[in-house]
Amino acid sequence: MATARRPPRRETPRRSSEATRNARAQRERPRRGSDLLARIAIGVPLAVLAIGFDDVGGTVWTIAMIVLGLACLTELYRMLERWKPVSLVGYAALVGMCLAARFGNHRDVLEVAMVVVPVLFLAIAARHQRTGATISIAGTLLGVYWLAFAFAHAVLLRQLPNGSGILIDVMLGTFLGDTGAYLGGRLFGRRPLAPAISPKKTVEGLFCGMLVAILAVFVAGLYQPWLTRADALWLGLAVAVLGPLGDLFESLVKRDAGAKDAGHLFGAHGGALDRLDAISFTVVAAYYLWLILPHG
Repeated sequence: MATARRPPRRETPRRSSEATRNARAQRERPRRGSDLLARIAIGVPLAVLAIGFDDVGGTVWTIAMIVLGLACLTELYRMLERWKPVSLVGYAALVGMCLAARFGNHRDVLEVAMVVVPVLFLAIAARHQRTGATISIAGTLLGVYWLAFAFAHAVLLRQLPNGSGILIDVMLGTFLGDTGAYLGGRLFGRRPLAPAISPKKTVEGLFCGMLVAILAVFVAGLYQPWLTRADALWLGLAVAVLGPLGDLFESLVKRDAGAKDAGHLFGAHGGALDRLDAISFTVVAAYYLWLILPHG
């Protein structure tokens, strides 16, 4: 009696999975280049606009910060919609704090920020919110103490001696550092930096970005006679450390909110908050650093 032959084992699934991985890898190669080109295409016009507004300064710079701040706040409050933040209070706080920075000083900014708390309570009470009031207050104040403070400090920094140049240095170090971290992670990235927060960021990318940020600020300082090399190094170090923290902070908020991008102002490349997350930290650090450093 002849024994029945077993049918040959099928290799199709394995081959198809390998083919899928190869096809995905081939798609990723051009996408990396396109991501870099998109960063440049978005970053260069924004940098030109920012430098132009910074050069004019005064009320024009303040209005620009208010507009950008409102865009970022809108994206944040949309992400936190389930928390039911009181958006109008956050918007009013940002406008008030930026105007206080323009026509007053950092003490006036702080006073406006402190007034937000009782005003926010009255707003929550007026809408008769029985549950989740604490979460609503927390979500609203996150926007105020993260973003409104940052944009108000951009106005404050512009009004310090040589503040216009310091702002350019901060923007240069922050954005070039971010690009350096992106390229460094792509080329050398092996060890994840914070996989629970932002899986694509690597330790190698972090160090590349920090090095680029410090060098960018230091080289820029060589063309600014009023900025000593020591001060340029301090400023570059602050940007190098605080920039990645701002980036990770926004990534944490997005992950908690279940959002890939904060908004769609720049299409597939995210919103205003995605582009300004790092500088929301670095501009505050630069203001206080430049305030305490002994300079002429």
